[in-house]
Parts: sequence; C-alpha cells; structure tokens
Amino acid sequence: MENGWASAHDRDSPAFARDFGVPTSRSLAASDEIRVYLVDQLNLALRRPGMYGKELAFRMLMDHLLFVECQPEALADQRRIWNDRGASSSTGLAGMFRDLVPDRCHEYVIASVYAEFAHQRGWLKPDRVLDSEEYAVLQGAVRQWAGEDRVWSDVVDEFGTPSILFGGNNPYYGKTLGYLTENPEESMVSFDLWNGSALGAERSWPPEHEEPLLLAVRFGTGPFRQTFTFTPEGRRRLPVE
Repeated sequence: MENGWASAHDRDSPAFARDFGVPTSRSLAASDEIRVYLVDQLNLALRRPGMYGKELAFRMLMDHLLFVECQPEALADQRRIWNDRGASSSTGLAGMFRDLVPDRCHEYVIASVYAEFAHQRGWLKPDRVLDSEEYAVLQGAVRQWAGEDRVWSDVVDEFGTPSILFGGNNPYYGKTLGYLTENPEESMVSFDLWNGSALGAERSWPPEHEEPLLLAVRFGTGPFRQTFTFTPEGRRRLPVE
C-alpha cells in the first residue's frame, strides 16, 4: 500500500477483502436468498406504500425479482395488460386512479393492483385466504351490499379479517382491504376506504370521521372503470374533472 491507498494487487487480495469488508464472490448471497429478501421487501412495501416509495418502489422491487427469476419482460407485459384495461396514463396507474378516488386513498388502490400481479407470481404473503365457499359468498353479495354507505368496521364485521391490509391500522388514514383465495386466477376483492375532510371544507387534521368511509369495491378482469362499484359516498366523492 502506497500513500494510504491500496494498489490494484492489494485490492484483489483476500487479506484486503477481509480487512476492509469488501465482499468477495464467496460472501455474496445466493440467488434463492436474494429472491426471499426481495419478496419480503415487496410484501412490506405493498402494505405500507407511503413508507417505501409507492408505485416506484413496487416497480423496482418487481424488476429485481423478475431479473432473479430470469423473466425481466414480465412486468412490461403486465403493464401492457393494464393499459389495455384502461390504465394508459403517462404517470402509471396513479394517473388513472386519481380520476376515480380522492387523495389519501389512491396509493392503496394502486398497491392492491400490484398485489394481484404479485399473487399471480407467487410472491404475495396474505395474512388470511378465503376458502372457495367464503369467496363465492363474498363475490356474489358484495356489489349489492355496497349499494349503501359503509365504513371500515362494517366491512370487517360482514366479511371478516382481510387477506391483506394495504395501509396501516390508524383510522385517520385511508386504506384498502383485499380478500383473496389461494387460487391466483380468482380476482382479489378490494375495498377502498378514505378518510379526510368534509366535501368542500378546508383540509383539517385529524379528519372528522372516526373511521374510514368505504368508497368503492373493486374486482374483476375487465376495464378498470367497470370493475368499480361505488357506494353512494364514493359517487359523491368522485374527483371533479
């Protein structure tokens, strides 16, 4: 070592790697370990999108996972499917959902869409899965059930603990509750909830609602706008164009 700097020969030596903490080929994680780590990070990001960077974080983690799985084109293929379903915004899914749900809500709706792709890929780790009978009852009843105004506790009381909660447990924030089966071919049923200031009022904190209001239920594989069933409150709060 000369003048405090390591020569190229020194940097390549095992002793340099040991003394200075430089990773060697023997210290790198195996591909299976990398995949497990990325899957865990993705599940955390989906549940708390605001803490991890929202849609950009989902894309990055999925890009890395697909690279590990040697299918780097799969997310681009999925995005083309989303575009065909009407999510053809220059800002990704965020641009489309801003036209359907108010702020403090759309980031969780976006997370639920990416979670469906994660479920198809075998990456999603739900907290609960519905059996076929529970799912059939839910899917058959939910659109009519959403014809009245509902709140967070109404959803859980009626349909049980969600498979995955997109957003935290704080009632002053919006969230999406997702219900799914083990079968990735069956659409996840998502309940989109919002909490904020009264319509036309200045934004206040904490919001006046003690728990989030249900705005819409979403499931199905058709055009995105047609998969939404809005509650009366959800129709009242459709963003003004």
